[in-house]
Amino acid sequence: MRHHACIKSGIMNKKSNFDLSNKRVAVLATHGFEQSELMTPVEVLQLNGASVDIISPDGEAIRGWEEEDWGQKITADFSLDDVLPEDYDALLLPGGVANSDALRNLPQAVEFSRHFLEAKKPTFVICHGAQVLIETGLLKGRKMTSYESIATDLKNAGAKWQDSEVVVDQGFVTSRSPDDLPAFCAKVCEELAEGVHA
Repeated sequence: MRHHACIKSGIMNKKSNFDLSNKRVAVLATHGFEQSELMTPVEVLQLNGASVDIISPDGEAIRGWEEEDWGQKITADFSLDDVLPEDYDALLLPGGVANSDALRNLPQAVEFSRHFLEAKKPTFVICHGAQVLIETGLLKGRKMTSYESIATDLKNAGAKWQDSEVVVDQGFVTSRSPDDLPAFCAKVCEELAEGVHA
């Protein structure tokens, strides 16, 4: 599948040096998620042994966005009502303008996401996904990146924004766009293996 940047980079052709078989990752998304930004990290995580659950607000299937049009429909494993953030080791928030805007307006999605930052659990966010975290009020002083168009929003939320392919801040991993997926996926595995940051 051509949208899988990590496959093209060779990341998918070999396992990382990290055994993630005891890790459980929540992926929170809804309609309009950037397809490669969900599918690629999920495949990398699963390849390295992690258990990954796709969580949509209502537990229904969700459709991705690929380049200029609607993409693949994927089945959700759970709804937000079905899960507790305490049961997960990490959170992945893919981008996608429609996806991120919808989630940031759902208090339950914001509260679910807030848990991971408060508990200092690994949190993986790419592109527009960071918009959800603005609503938590917990970005002040955090080093991060994002899609350039929301940089001002993140700075206004107190984040120390920088234009880099991947930024890591105590288990908080952020990247700008699908072009950064190889670096993002590598850091996701590394930080998940390290676990909670004191």
